[in-house]
Amino acid sequence: MASVSYGPEAIVLVLAAAGAAGLGMTLPVTLAIVALLAVLIASYRQVIAAFPNGGGAYAVAKAHLGHRTSLVAAASLIIDYVLNVAVSIAAGVAALTSAFPGLLDYTVWLCLAVLAGVTAVNLRGIRHSARAFMVPTVVFVAGICTVILAGVLRSEPVSVATGPAVTFDAHTVGVLLLLKAFSSGCAALTGVEAIANAVPSFERPKVRRAQQAEVVLGGLLGVMLIGLAVLIEKFSIHPIEGTTVLSQLTEAALGHGVGYYVVQFATVVLLALAANTSYGGLPQLTKLLADDNCLPHRFAVRSPGQVYRFSVLGLGGCAAVLLVGAGGSMNMLVPLFAIGVFVGFTIAQAGMVRHWWRTRQPGWRWRISLNGFGATLTFAAAIVTTAMKFTEGAWLIVLVLPLLVWLMERIRHAYRRIDGCRASGQVPAPPRRTGTAIVVPVAEVSELSREALSAALSIGENVTAVHVCLPGENRTAFTKSWDAWHPEVPLVLLDGDDSTVGNPVADYVRDHCTDCRKVVMIAEIDPPIGWSRVLPSYYSDELERQLRRLPDTVVCHLRVQTV
Repeated sequence: MASVSYGPEAIVLVLAAAGAAGLGMTLPVTLAIVALLAVLIASYRQVIAAFPNGGGAYAVAKAHLGHRTSLVAAASLIIDYVLNVAVSIAAGVAALTSAFPGLLDYTVWLCLAVLAGVTAVNLRGIRHSARAFMVPTVVFVAGICTVILAGVLRSEPVSVATGPAVTFDAHTVGVLLLLKAFSSGCAALTGVEAIANAVPSFERPKVRRAQQAEVVLGGLLGVMLIGLAVLIEKFSIHPIEGTTVLSQLTEAALGHGVGYYVVQFATVVLLALAANTSYGGLPQLTKLLADDNCLPHRFAVRSPGQVYRFSVLGLGGCAAVLLVGAGGSMNMLVPLFAIGVFVGFTIAQAGMVRHWWRTRQPGWRWRISLNGFGATLTFAAAIVTTAMKFTEGAWLIVLVLPLLVWLMERIRHAYRRIDGCRASGQVPAPPRRTGTAIVVPVAEVSELSREALSAALSIGENVTAVHVCLPGENRTAFTKSWDAWHPEVPLVLLDGDDSTVGNPVADYVRDHCTDCRKVVMIAEIDPPIGWSRVLPSYYSDELERQLRRLPDTVVCHLRVQTV
């Protein structure tokens, strides 16, 4: 629903190049977009019913169109989710700077602050965030409906926004201009697929609730788009620098009083929170990809708060890069938006055609016709959008989408190789006992060294202590301290000529501990939670980095708690 704040503006920015005649085509272009929206809603209701575990286009393609096509769908959805966050936040900040022009110079910082807030809320969990977003959503919808109703009832605008008009190269109204306006306005359709991707987030009965949400939200979006298009033509709205089209419509319908600021603030809040569709849908998608070995498995791990933190943080980081790169400009980001969306739409509906053809469930003929018609429309829209927006940034999506597919293929290949080494799915030979050589690096004679040697002796009897003598160190002094302690464990002194401890210890383990299992016991202080965690020596990390390259070697970390 929040896309009504940038969808109509994207249409106006294109049609304004043809002057009043071009702006007079705002309503017909909007009606064409709403007709496509109706087809998509009907199609995605079927996707929800057929794939109640979520995943949207990815799940459909995986089941019916093959692995490679499913990765294309997944890549398009990932791009869509990231752009949804960036565009929504940029549009929200644009609404804020329209109401308070003095903030225009701080656009990027405002975008990043809002992004940080939304990410923090979603790290608490989707249900908490959904409850937090409910009130501003209701206020926003009520505000937009009030603007439409008041604007329709007025014969002339209450107030007219002033400012320098946006300059364009002059065009005449033609097929290419209308196609470009249509492709720009299709940014308003983003989010239609989010519900199908996040069906598991709904309460029971999940499918029915998700389908109802799809219809209600789609219906509201269509009404608002048509209503705002009517007002754009009625009040002859045109692009003005530093002022959004929605701000102009609100001022024309309600004046520049309390009502104007209520709608603007509701728009700001909802657009900031509209990113919640991405934070809700992307983690579900990345979990499916991780389960299928197409992303690192950490993307399938939930925190104690049932949040996929790696997905949430990754989404926030990518959106931050886009916002900084675009300077917080909504109009620079919108041209990138619709391409990935329509790729996903087309794949989902083509997959549903295969689904109905295979299952032959009751009513399959009209269902296959609906999905086939929708796939044809969205494929045509994808081609038009890419062609019309290629020089305005769409080339980046054309480049990134296959790159994502390639990366996921590489990750899947790596996991397949790892599974081959694990010999998973086979019955292994019985475990057997082997000789064990235990090596304990010691830096000094201390309580920490005593704990490390005690732990090593509890594992086995073949224990050797090693000490790396760094340049400038008094070797005799350390030997005397060791002899005075007399721990009854042999000590080996190693030369650390390169000022490191990892290489000498790794070389010793590799050369002197052959034909047996190697165990290296690394003891380190575990300070309390807080800034003091940065204080301990980095030598344990260096040892870990070098030793993990050795075959048949177990590295044990003994963490000694501080009082």
